[in-house]
Amino acid sequence: MSDREQRNLAIMFADIAGSTRLYETLGDAKARELTSRCLELLTRITGEYLGRVVKTIGDEVMCTFPSADQAADAAVRMQEEVDNQSMAWGHVLKIRVGFHYGDVIQEGGDVFGDAVNLAARMAAQAKADQIITTGETRDLMNRMLQMDTRLLITTTVKGKAKPVEIYELTWGEEEELTVMGGMPFQQPEVQQTSMTLTFQGREIEVGAELPSATLGRGKQNHFMVPDTMSSRIHARIEFRRDRFVLIDQSTNGTFIVTTGQADTFVHRDERRIEGDGVIGLGRKVLPNDPLAVYFRKNC
Repeated sequence: MSDREQRNLAIMFADIAGSTRLYETLGDAKARELTSRCLELLTRITGEYLGRVVKTIGDEVMCTFPSADQAADAAVRMQEEVDNQSMAWGHVLKIRVGFHYGDVIQEGGDVFGDAVNLAARMAAQAKADQIITTGETRDLMNRMLQMDTRLLITTTVKGKAKPVEIYELTWGEEEELTVMGGMPFQQPEVQQTSMTLTFQGREIEVGAELPSATLGRGKQNHFMVPDTMSSRIHARIEFRRDRFVLIDQSTNGTFIVTTGQADTFVHRDERRIEGDGVIGLGRKVLPNDPLAVYFRKNC
């Protein structure tokens, strides 16, 4: 009788970022000890969320979970625990995680199929401290988990007829608050600020009332920038308490030219923006460029 079985599972790859440099810096013995402890931690967390480790490939674990929610919860827990344990380990380790839920074939303890390949591609997209998944998988998560995701890019993937939406599942972004000595915590007063964005004579103000604005080639954006270098939804500017962050989710990246500061290039990442300057979608722009988006922080 064959043990071949076809079913739906969440497939995850969790990889220790920068492991090659770790071996070069610490030496083989110490680096192997640290990576082994990290992989043991990832294995334990996998089991706590009813997952199964399929195999360990070098400094990476491949595992499966019954649902997208369990994979997402396990991924967040993995990031948090690795971050927490770094001090005890005596060295900062970081992991990157990618997962996808779909139809797989289980045989001989291993898993195969298109969903496995797509999960591996999500892991390859992830940077240190990141969790990456597909839009298809995100749609299967509960509402609370979906609120902690953000679209990075929509792109074509080999073997897929339709473009794939790639999402980041965020974790650990809220500032931790500590209450000392049993005294009640009093929320500090936050100075209300806003940022004015201007494009081709039109202005919008990002702040408490409008917490985010999108820029890109598509008509659904707050500012539609008609440039072939611009992605459909290229970048987003978010107001987070008292600061402003530009999040790039494009193919060609975003250029930030801030008055009195060095120019910045952001690609599938985020940067805090201050003061005033111009933003170029997919290419660097000068202040007099008709495709420049102007920004100005208002105190």
